[in-house]
This record gives sequence, structure tokens and C-alpha cells, in this order.
Amino acid sequence: MPTTWGAPTFEIDGIKMLPTALVSPYADAERKVGLIAPRGKLILDTCGGLGYFAAWCLQGGAQQVQSFEKNPDVIWLRSLNPWSPEAGPALTLTPGDITREIARIPAASVDAILHDPPRFGIAGELYSQQFYDQLARVIKRRGRMFHYTGSPNKLSSGRDLPDEAASRLRRAGFVVTVNGDGLLAVRQ
Repeated sequence: MPTTWGAPTFEIDGIKMLPTALVSPYADAERKVGLIAPRGKLILDTCGGLGYFAAWCLQGGAQQVQSFEKNPDVIWLRSLNPWSPEAGPALTLTPGDITREIARIPAASVDAILHDPPRFGIAGELYSQQFYDQLARVIKRRGRMFHYTGSPNKLSSGRDLPDEAASRLRRAGFVVTVNGDGLLAVRQ
């Protein structure tokens, strides 16, 4: 989907996967990647999407970005999008479900995590205690993670997804603060 900002977004089930109303999805990714300070780090990008997080990690001097994406249609869109980075020595893109693939990642082997899952209604497993425990297992102590949550259903049902996710992340061993439309978590 084109945007007025240049960098496109995409939709799943009619829901835009990237913000576009007030900011370019590419600029939004730059701000969020800045929170994890990528320079020299090995970064886990759990839900790679169009690769905007990965692009900014590379521009920010990341040593290595391990990106996962399970949707073959999104991987195809990524291959067509001039804003999406290509895989190379510093970026691996693995087609696969991170909820399964994470078991293969060694403990305490990543410096930072970017977690931008689809909405809870279609990917609830990416917001589960079991998955957060795995994120805590693979990240090094004092490692930073940005987790996009948005605020779905807050007005219609009163549900506070960011608060629910923050509670589970704390149980997994993170110190968590709200940051914009997501959570900044630091592994204890």
C-alpha cells in the first residue's frame, strides 16, 4: 500500500501493519531502532515484515541482524520493495515462524531484540508468556528490546494490551517502560 511518505506499508486482513497517519513507517522504524542502540550488536528481529527495522539496524552499525518472517507473501513484498534491505553478510532473513525457530537460538546470544508482531487477534502466541520467556532466554543481561503493541480495543473494550504484555515481560525477567506505541524492555 502506498503512503504519502514514500515508504509503503501493507495490510493483513484489512489492518495496516505499519503506522502511516502521522509519520512515515520508515521514520517510525528509525525512532524505534534508536531505542535499542544497534551499533556493534547482534540483533534479533522477530517479525521482519518489510524490513524497515533491519534497514535502520544496518544503517546504525549493527554487527548482525537475524530477521525472521513466516508469511511468504510478506517476504515476496519485501523482495519488490525498494525500501526493504537485501540479505547479505550483516543481515539474514529466515523464512519461518519465530515461535518455533527461537528454540534454536542459543541462550544469551543476542544483544537486542525488535519485536513487531501482527495484532494479537491473529498472532496471540507472539504475546504469550511462553514466548516472552524464550525472548528472555536468548537476550543477554541488560539487553534492550522494543516491543510494538499499539493499543487495540482500548476504546471499544477497555482492554489494555500494553499493560498485559508488560506484566508478562516482567514475569520473564524484564524491566519494562511504555514508550510511544510500544514497550521498551531491559533484561535483568
